[in-house]
Amino acid sequence: MNKEKQILHHIKINPFISQQELSAKVGLSRSAVANYIGNLTKRGEIKGRAYILQEESSIVCIGGANTDRKARSEQTVRLYSSNPVKTTEVCGGVARNFAENLSRLGYNTSLMSAIGDDKEGDWLLEETKSHGVDVSQVWILQTERTGTYTTLLDENGETVVAMADMNIYEKITIPMIEEKWSYIVASKAVFIDTNISEECIDYVITRCRDEDIPLYIDPISSAKAKKLPHRLEGVEVLMLSQEEAEVLGGVKIDSSEDCATAADEIRARGVQKVIILLADQGVYYSSQAESGHLAPFKTKVVDVTGASDAFSACAIYGLLHEESLLTACQLGLAGSALTLQTEESVSIHLRPEKIYEIVKEYT
Repeated sequence: MNKEKQILHHIKINPFISQQELSAKVGLSRSAVANYIGNLTKRGEIKGRAYILQEESSIVCIGGANTDRKARSEQTVRLYSSNPVKTTEVCGGVARNFAENLSRLGYNTSLMSAIGDDKEGDWLLEETKSHGVDVSQVWILQTERTGTYTTLLDENGETVVAMADMNIYEKITIPMIEEKWSYIVASKAVFIDTNISEECIDYVITRCRDEDIPLYIDPISSAKAKKLPHRLEGVEVLMLSQEEAEVLGGVKIDSSEDCATAADEIRARGVQKVIILLADQGVYYSSQAESGHLAPFKTKVVDVTGASDAFSACAIYGLLHEESLLTACQLGLAGSALTLQTEESVSIHLRPEKIYEIVKEYT
């Protein structure tokens, strides 16, 4: 393949690719690439460059997109025995849920994830797209199966056990992300979960820091939180469960004082803002400017799946609107309360005026 065809090939894959990136890929100087592009444009083979305006850009969400399969018990769960259940299947995945939640709150969002070339993957893309999320940057991997998250819920909607088949995300590589970086760099902000590999996480953190792109992270689980590098400069917000905060902060959490200690340890690693979700004990938040504890908003619990994702999206929504960290966490609790009331992983009732209304009701 000659240089001209190579250049056209890379532009077709990524219309937002820069001349500098093209230069590295085809082994030419940037000026030589510019000459090739000029000739191709004159001949009409390139009809212009797909520049993205910053004010129109998306929040890019990188990580999990999978099917959530839920079995809710109709009575007290008996282990090692058959249990009568009601089963449902909905769209899930932390990054995907975050993208849909923010889309429902009025933001342009784009999902970067990996799915298999199967009916589950097709369904995920179609459903996610129907809720306003750009899915054009999702990788479809021919030989892999779309990820699944299977959970058994007790009669109160609480998780008894969950099983995650997320091996497909380990197939996402640094070169794959690098190829899409011109799309990422045009975004308002980036959200990642830790379904992707340790190397990819480190790459995204480093590049976002170097290029001054706001970065939000949800580590998903205490095991996957260990994928995070020790130095976290450039991370704007880290959303943590209690277990994840204990792992990263190196302290057992039994009180608000313990939360403060853990948050201080984590912020010392470079994070600007730390938010710790304490299940039925509410949330602890910490930054250089403010810190505190909020009780949860009491609500009927139908299903806990997706509630923490809704919290993260609504809290980030508040911060993007320049609310205080306190108010952002209140908005997060409102979004979480809404999601707890539904079997869906994302509430169809989620919208800005609704979460502000709930905050006003509880404060």
